[in-house]
Order: sequence, then C-alpha cells, then structure tokens
Amino acid sequence: MIILGIDPGTIVTGYGLISYRESGSTIIDYGCVRPPAKETLSRRYWILFQALSSLVAKHTPHAIAVETQFVHKNPQGAIKLGMARCTAILAAEQHHVPIYEYTPRVAKQAVVGHGGASKHQVQKMIQLLLQLPKLPEPQDAADALALALCHGHAARMTTLRGTL
Repeated sequence: MIILGIDPGTIVTGYGLISYRESGSTIIDYGCVRPPAKETLSRRYWILFQALSSLVAKHTPHAIAVETQFVHKNPQGAIKLGMARCTAILAAEQHHVPIYEYTPRVAKQAVVGHGGASKHQVQKMIQLLLQLPKLPEPQDAADALALALCHGHAARMTTLRGTL
C-alpha cells in the first residue's frame, strides 16, 4: 500500500511517501514544500495545493494521512494552519484518494512508542524504521513519514480485526 503523509504548514509543509508492507516499509520520497515567504497567504496556499496535487498525481497513493490541527494560543495561527490542511485535503479529493487524519500525539505513539516524543526522537525512529542512512531532514518531512507509518499500522490493525 502506498501512503502519503502530510504535515501541513504555511511556511513549510512536509511530505513523506512510503510503500507500507507488513514485512517492512520502504521509502519512496520525502521532503518539503516551501512557498516563498514574500508571497501572499492565498498564493502560498495555491503553491501548496499545486505541489501536493502533483505529488498525488505522480505517485497515486492508496491513502493520504494528514496531521490534524494542533491549536496553540494564537487563533490566527490555527486558522492559517487549518487552511494549509485544507490544501492537502483538496489535493486528495481531487484525485479521489481516501484521507485519514491523525493527531501529532497518535503519530508519535505509532513510531516512537509514546505521544510526547521529541522531534529528534521521531527523526531517529523514522531513520531506523525506514533504514535511512541519515536522519530525514527537515523535521517536517520526518513528521510526515511518521504520519504515513501511523496510517499503515492503523490500516493493518483494521484488516487484522476484520479477519478475526
């Protein structure tokens, strides 16, 4: 199963694409989309949408795992983050790919073993689980890979429950 994980943001949106198998997952691609900071927010959202839509069209994932909104004390930041999430959701819908949403805590739990893991711990576990020669950079890409693995585990558990 090919899974695209997306860690949305208006400054940096991380993505991670894996081929998930019970015997072990392999990495297909990972990185970030960084719309120019000088652009208007609406233009940055458009750039995010186009980039994510291109990724979906190129790799035809079976599922897309998106990080749910993490709300800080700044309501404006939460709104902007929600809009960035929306670009990922629209790109998935445009290509008829199912969307699954996970909190940062659940994704960390799935790959590290506890939901309060640091970003460095997530990077290290992603490196180990996907047998990467170095830490996946930037951290947003590692978070996206964690989301993809999290969905792979969740889908596997759903399948196992269905066979019992």
